[in-house]
Amino acid sequence: MKRMKKWQGVVSLILIIAIIGGLGFYAATIINGTKNQTDDSLKLGLDLAGGVSITYQAVGGKYTDEEMEDTVYKLQQRVDSELGENSSTEGTVYRVGDDRIAVEVPGVKDANELLEQLGSPGDLYFIRHLNDNGDENYTLGDTGYELTASIEELTASGDVVLTGTDVQSAVASYEQDKNTSAQKPVVQLTLNDSGTEAFAEATRAAYANNEDTIAIYYDGKFVSVPSVSAEITNGQAVINGMEDFEEASSLASFIRIGGLNVQLEELESRVVGATLGSDALSTAFLAAVIGLIIVMLFMIAMYRLPGLAASLALAIYSVIMIAILYLYDIALSLSGIAGIILSIGMAVDANVIIFARIREEIASGKGVAASIESGFKKALSAILDGNITTLIAAAVLGGLGSGMVKGFAVTLAIGVLLSMFTALAVTRWIMRSLYAVGLTDEKLYGRAKKVKVIDFIGKRKAFFGVSLLVICIGLVSIGVHSVKGYGLNYSLEFLGGTSTTVNFDKEYSLSEIDSDIVPLVSEITGDNDIQTSKVDDGTGIIFKTRTLDLDEREALNTMFEENFGITEDKISSENISSTIGGEMRRQSLIAVIVAAILMLLYIWFRFKDLRFASSAIIALIHDVLVVLALYAVARISVGSAFIACMLTVIGYSVNDTIVIFDRLRENAHGMLKKDAESYAAMANESISQTLSRSISTSITTAIMVLMLLILGVSTIREFALPLLVGVICGTYSSICIATELWYVMKTRIGVKKK
Repeated sequence: MKRMKKWQGVVSLILIIAIIGGLGFYAATIINGTKNQTDDSLKLGLDLAGGVSITYQAVGGKYTDEEMEDTVYKLQQRVDSELGENSSTEGTVYRVGDDRIAVEVPGVKDANELLEQLGSPGDLYFIRHLNDNGDENYTLGDTGYELTASIEELTASGDVVLTGTDVQSAVASYEQDKNTSAQKPVVQLTLNDSGTEAFAEATRAAYANNEDTIAIYYDGKFVSVPSVSAEITNGQAVINGMEDFEEASSLASFIRIGGLNVQLEELESRVVGATLGSDALSTAFLAAVIGLIIVMLFMIAMYRLPGLAASLALAIYSVIMIAILYLYDIALSLSGIAGIILSIGMAVDANVIIFARIREEIASGKGVAASIESGFKKALSAILDGNITTLIAAAVLGGLGSGMVKGFAVTLAIGVLLSMFTALAVTRWIMRSLYAVGLTDEKLYGRAKKVKVIDFIGKRKAFFGVSLLVICIGLVSIGVHSVKGYGLNYSLEFLGGTSTTVNFDKEYSLSEIDSDIVPLVSEITGDNDIQTSKVDDGTGIIFKTRTLDLDEREALNTMFEENFGITEDKISSENISSTIGGEMRRQSLIAVIVAAILMLLYIWFRFKDLRFASSAIIALIHDVLVVLALYAVARISVGSAFIACMLTVIGYSVNDTIVIFDRLRENAHGMLKKDAESYAAMANESISQTLSRSISTSITTAIMVLMLLILGVSTIREFALPLLVGVICGTYSSICIATELWYVMKTRIGVKKK
């Protein structure tokens, strides 16, 4: 690589400083706008910014729990598909009482706008034009199409070809016109098996009758009356004749929402204030800034001039991340913050790997310039493997997960890609510039000292024993508490609870609610898991708690009357279902399992040895179980933050392990003897060579989490503590578990006995 001249280095450094200054000012404007809720602000999740809440009432009969839960699931998919694909919004759908369903969507300030996007849930029917006697089921009058009989009569006579439940998907798209080659808007339908059969018969008859029509009747009106231009037997139909894409999108929306099992009508809609509020957001930003400053100072102290280069690159990473979130309208939630924290740790980790390599090259006798280039080259494989495994996890979680899981995956994927760019491109550019301006002294870069090899392999039984003990304590705790109720302290997000709306005589700030009202509610419920949000009429506050019995509800009403003068007519309570339903839990579990399998296959492919992959996955499971033990023993509330925490631990654990395995693979090339003693020596050397890097990365990531633990509000602190334990545990398992497992497998499995 051609080296920079001095003047080029000076220009580069000036340009770098200008970029940081410009992007920093831009990011500061966005952050300030976010705190003050101006137009220049990040889109925030419901837990940070509030949004719109819509309550639907089930009408038309009494429905079973299974039908209601199925409707909740389908409506959640509807919300995700309508809002999530374009804005990464994390909408939440859950049951309220026996016959109501609530929808909460963040970042929306206009309830009517959201209702238009979602559509009004109603019944959907596909009706053939002519019945068996040749009579019309609908006619075209002066005011449009009209039915000649009731829906009940048409259903009984078999003239209703399909209902909404027969439609698997309805998507607006463009299709090329065969005659003009122009792109025209259409709606593409996919039917289930029973719908395919019925539609084939209906389209066969309509096509034979001069391309007759089949009407789409939704919520008491005709939304489309398309002609049948061919017999459709494969369950894939296309509706054309739209004036524009907006009309096609609207029709697709009607068809999708008409597929709900339960007929719903809007009961109420309201704008809900932030659950965590501006205080949480301000402290999160403050924690991030302080954490980044401490990390930068640590990097400079540890790695000197390269540490300065990494700090500048980290500053660029941070401001670009904010810009991407803003420009692409990506909703930031608590789970998204977890993804960013993990990606910051990985950004630092990539730099640490590079700097360790540069020091090793200098120690081998190479010049500083050659060492810089060689260090980046030798660090590439470890950085790529570690980040690709994490990207695999993010892709699977984003594709198969929903809600908070998808939010975590989006920010993690963006952060990982950005961290690779800043580490491999920006840091290299800065270091070349610094060298070009005359900072060439070896002392500024450091020289790797001779590594003192520690016998980690020899202590493997002690490591395994400690880990098994901690995991067993957690499992025993789960078992003991299961006898009393639930093994883990599930929050109302998992179990459901009681929603109490109180209309106060004055407006309270979120900090006043947290300090003055919540402790009084907690005394009655005996539980600290209380979620609060404001209704945007100013004085209404919603308290979500565990399920309260009649006596507890009366005690709560008495408390509000005695302390705040609120009469019972200003208090309403209703039971709500869990927001993290069984289907979401299953989806999350499936996503994690698929991600683990794909990561195992990738590691197997890259390292050409299943023992590497197996060891990494077992270490990952170990970290999850240890954090689970913390939740069980400390009785930390298990809610949405639990899922985000576990996903972060998984991503961090695998990335940390890959770095040590990369050094193992490299050292294995020079092995002369291939016996247990030689493998133990090589493993100990590999761990010792990467030990400082593992500890440095753990410290920098822990600093970011620790700032959230110290400065965050209660909800964020509850999330930060297990995350901090997960980061420490991930480092421990990489050093003391994963490689030791590889050694045991290497010397016990697939070895020929003499």
